[in-house]
Amino acid sequence: MTPTTEFSERALVLAPHGRDSQLATRMLEEAGFNSQVSPHLAALCETLEQGAGLLIIAVEALHGIDPEPLLRHLERQPAWSDLPIILLTLHGAKQPHPSARLSTPLGNVSFLERPFHPTTLISLVSTALRGRRRQYEARDRLIDLSQSELRLQRTLETLEQQVEERTAQLRHNEEALRQSQKMEAVGQLTGGIAHDFNNMLTGIIGSLELLRRRVARGRTEDLDSLIDLGVTSANRAAGLTHRLLAFSRRQSLDPKPVRMNDLVSAMGELLQRSLSESIQLQMRLSQKLWVAEADPNQLESALLNLVLNARDAMPNGGRLLVETLNQPLDRDFCAAHDNLEPGDYVVLRVSDNGCGMSEAIIHRVFDPFFTTKPIGQGTGLGLSMIYGFSKQSRGHVTLNSSPGRGTEASLYLPRFRGDLVPDAPPLEQRSASAKKGETVLIVEDDPAVRVLVGAVLEELGYSFLEATDARSAMPLLDSGQRIDLLISDVGLPGMNGRQLAEIGRQIRPGLKVLFITGYAEHAAARGGFLEPGMQLITKPFTFDLLTAKVQEMIGD
Repeated sequence: MTPTTEFSERALVLAPHGRDSQLATRMLEEAGFNSQVSPHLAALCETLEQGAGLLIIAVEALHGIDPEPLLRHLERQPAWSDLPIILLTLHGAKQPHPSARLSTPLGNVSFLERPFHPTTLISLVSTALRGRRRQYEARDRLIDLSQSELRLQRTLETLEQQVEERTAQLRHNEEALRQSQKMEAVGQLTGGIAHDFNNMLTGIIGSLELLRRRVARGRTEDLDSLIDLGVTSANRAAGLTHRLLAFSRRQSLDPKPVRMNDLVSAMGELLQRSLSESIQLQMRLSQKLWVAEADPNQLESALLNLVLNARDAMPNGGRLLVETLNQPLDRDFCAAHDNLEPGDYVVLRVSDNGCGMSEAIIHRVFDPFFTTKPIGQGTGLGLSMIYGFSKQSRGHVTLNSSPGRGTEASLYLPRFRGDLVPDAPPLEQRSASAKKGETVLIVEDDPAVRVLVGAVLEELGYSFLEATDARSAMPLLDSGQRIDLLISDVGLPGMNGRQLAEIGRQIRPGLKVLFITGYAEHAAARGGFLEPGMQLITKPFTFDLLTAKVQEMIGD
């Protein structure tokens, strides 16, 4: 069945109970979309034969009826077609049985909880129709390719020339398809970022607006709750950027020897508190475990994400097993996975006996912002962060799962081969005030960050100098001015912070440098970026961390 142009983008609405169909069609009409209401499933299927851009179905419309006519229609779709379907669910209720049972055979399904905002509906419809248009474009390309093949067969006398032309055309089509896939991935990524960041910015901006209003009116009571709300939203935004950098393998890692059994045991109480009472947590830790090499903070975050995913897969309770083991990997295994070298690895494995996943879902679970959870209950960045962390750590992560049989996630990290150094004793706390004359040079192109860092130093009693870039910082470094510490952003315009530090140390041997960075590709591996007397903290950082680093470095 090939839809006509007139019906190719219309929305067919099946919501026979209440006013959902009226509300939906009115919202669609105001947004400029064509729609048609069907009184029952049979009428919907009959109308669908003429063509449609998407279906909007209330889940209760599927109760007590035979969905086979709709399923037959979907099965008869040509290879290029994957009809989008929006299922309207009820607020606060568990997902109805028919929608849960039919979500897989229905195929391209999105869920929208009622009552819904017009913007949310229109956004889902717009996204679905954009995808539908790409399907029509794919159909047209298939038709064009078929016609090209026929012409090729009819011109055998110029076969060599036509083969060359056809090869060039196929290469062009392949590149166009690859570019389309890249843009689709970018669209999914930016859409997810915009959705999550807008929520977080609402919390930050709203808190600041309320603070301003209350202070202007002289109401100073209960301001802490507004401040806490803004800080919480800001920390969530910081966590999102860290997860994105982890997925793209651009986060700043600090790899160290890690005794994984000690790390897992220390997190035992936190993991237990994160689970419901109906889930039994078990630990099986290898007694002769090798020492792993990884960033311990990121490893803790990865373990917590794996446990939370396992918890969500067991809504009715079950068993969750965290285990560690040694695993040599041979060349055959490593050849099938990029960025992986044969050798010894330490494995952190999290297993559950929950609902499991289909093979189709497993192929997408590491995609950023892909999630099987309802809207608002998951960002889709947890597993993608673990994937990026494992690859950046020269390791690997695997998932084994099947529906109804649970999931086993295994994180492979390389074995540490160096000499183990005893942990350094904790540094003695310095006094909160600086010694007379101690001076810090701040080099930061963002004026807001520069002002805040300067305010912290001023509270501590340090004198400080400011520069917006390396060029304006060079005369200060080359002067007779006392400078005890250089605080520099890595990503400066022109000469970067690392290059500035190198020149600064030629002028002032032994100059201590504290780098601050939101993202710098070459700072991702700290071991090859930092020299003795250099440290790095990532934005956004707490003032307590900045204070501790400044006092530690100047006091050394």
